[in-house]
Amino acid sequence: MSKKPCDLAGLSVLVTRAEAQADAFCELIQDAHGRPVRFPALEILGPSDKKDLKQQLANLSKIDLLIFVSANAVRYAFPHFPNNIPVNLEIAAVGKATAAALEDCGLDATLLPDEQMNSEGLLALPALQAVGGKKILIVRGNGGRELLKDTLTERGASVSYAEAYRRQLPQRNASNLVQNWSSWVDVVTVTSVELLKNLCHLIGDEGVERLKQTPIAVISERIAEYADEMGCEAIYVSDQPSDAALLKTVCEINRELLKAQ
Repeated sequence: MSKKPCDLAGLSVLVTRAEAQADAFCELIQDAHGRPVRFPALEILGPSDKKDLKQQLANLSKIDLLIFVSANAVRYAFPHFPNNIPVNLEIAAVGKATAAALEDCGLDATLLPDEQMNSEGLLALPALQAVGGKKILIVRGNGGRELLKDTLTERGASVSYAEAYRRQLPQRNASNLVQNWSSWVDVVTVTSVELLKNLCHLIGDEGVERLKQTPIAVISERIAEYADEMGCEAIYVSDQPSDAALLKTVCEINRELLKAQ
């Protein structure tokens, strides 16, 4: 049995991930004797056009590289995959969670960032420097960053999207959370800029003021920069975008809170 990173001693941790993606992290918090407070600030739905997605994935023989930008992209696209996938197809994943989702589906990520587990890390790989003339299909949700497509297009590739799922703002009332913030929320965890934007929208001006004064744990400098711009006073960045690393960051926050008492 692995050693617990710390004893959170009842620390209340706001978990903003989509409902289906929050279970594993909430279990880690509970195992460390913390109290996860679920408040999904994002809703994940299947593709808006299943027929179009299936058609795009049916032409994998014409694709040189297939890129998955998230574990959700894998999970929602896989049911629409053709029965036969070309054995020479290069498959890229932006991070370890995405690669693990591919492995669960019986696929191997042939390209994976070495250290920086994001689009920038993927684009830094030697295999993606000279892509002139190659056809690349990026499997993602609706919207999102354009960095991968723009950069690979600049490098000479023909890039298209396959939208495997939809992200949307949940319809929920946050008044109870805001009114009880001081007793329900000791630390906030956020794993994307979109989640942070959605959270601010849901909790309103009063909630945002409370959020700014609450320690926030994030998984990237990009999220940290956005949180800093909006006025958050105590921002902590995990060294990896994994559940275990995020929990260690929450443990660090807890230690500092205890010292301040």
